[in-house]
Amino acid sequence: MKKLFRMSDLGLLSYYLGIEVSQTEEGITLCQRSYAAKILEMAGLSSCNSCSTPMECRLKLVKDDGETAFDTTLYRSIIGSLRYLLNSRPDIAHAVGIVSRFMEKPSTSHWAAVKQILRYIQGTLSYGCHYRTGHGKPVLTGYSDSDHAGDTGDRKSTSGQAFFLGDNIVTWTSQKQKIVAISSCEAEYVAAAAATCQGVWLSRLLGEMQGQRAEKFRLLVDNMSAIALAKNPVHHDRSKHIDVKFHFIREAMEAGEVEIIHVGTQEQLADLLTKALGRVRFIELRQKLGVVKISKPS
Repeated sequence: MKKLFRMSDLGLLSYYLGIEVSQTEEGITLCQRSYAAKILEMAGLSSCNSCSTPMECRLKLVKDDGETAFDTTLYRSIIGSLRYLLNSRPDIAHAVGIVSRFMEKPSTSHWAAVKQILRYIQGTLSYGCHYRTGHGKPVLTGYSDSDHAGDTGDRKSTSGQAFFLGDNIVTWTSQKQKIVAISSCEAEYVAAAAATCQGVWLSRLLGEMQGQRAEKFRLLVDNMSAIALAKNPVHHDRSKHIDVKFHFIREAMEAGEVEIIHVGTQEQLADLLTKALGRVRFIELRQKLGVVKISKPS
């Protein structure tokens, strides 16, 4: 490129759009320490007390809760900033996704939930994603999970998915489903179908980058009924109501693009992306996702 363009070599990437990058022989780290501190300053919580989790267990927020209305402009500004922070913080994806549902008409109870996230960030300012140097050829592995009817307003479920290349997380999503699932099996099946679409795209992208054919990836699901539904080509009575587009997962399995594997609930890493967890379980999954404390570069 230097032969074609007038340019300078600035060395290894260290900072890009608020993301601090460190590259060493041990691996690469991504952190948004300074950006997170600016969010706290914007919210007037620079010196607030920290907490151990971004959301309280069993907290249920609704749109019209009868509480006093909160400043819509400030609420939307903080939520928008938090969503950008998700580029290096999958541990807050579920909590930020929940509070993002109330930007139209936020109340003081919704702001209290946002403050909980900010207090958690205060205690984890130096946390980010650590990508370890691997040995051998890394395998693409996805985790798919779902709660059931977690939104008390419209009874829609929340899907969570996380994809790893080797031991390193590369994409993560926590998103409310667009349909109302009438069973936990259906909710898990819909989540797995969405994860399959993402996995097929990632697999093909990796193949193009390496100049190779896209390889089969593994998708780990903790619901045996959803796995059975994905493997069964017969449209039995219990699945006739499910939209045809969600059966894409069957087509991908028949084409050899994905292998669906059962994983125990305790090993389901996407669990953190679908519900608020207790401190011990949350910290355990946060570490397994690769979100660790990152020391400042010397």
